[in-house]
Amino acid sequence: MTGVDPDRLDDQQLMKELETIHRTRHDTLLYGSNDALRAHNERMAQLEGEYLRRNPRRPVAAGRTREGARERGSGESETPENPGT
Repeated sequence: MTGVDPDRLDDQQLMKELETIHRTRHDTLLYGSNDALRAHNERMAQLEGEYLRRNPRRPVAAGRTREGARERGSGESETPENPGT
């Protein structure tokens, strides 16, 4: 594994790591070696798993559910309805 173990990162560090890995995802997919893509996949899964572990009740945008996707063209907001709850 490369990088600090995600459970050792504080919340701010975890978010920074997630932002960085998501920003570099596209280039890694298009131009990275198979080993680089594999490492990227593993690290992303570790970071996202830690985020989900810490935030099991995170707000979910209605448009990001199956039902919401069916209604997406109807003008519904894709932001969470109850942020912070």
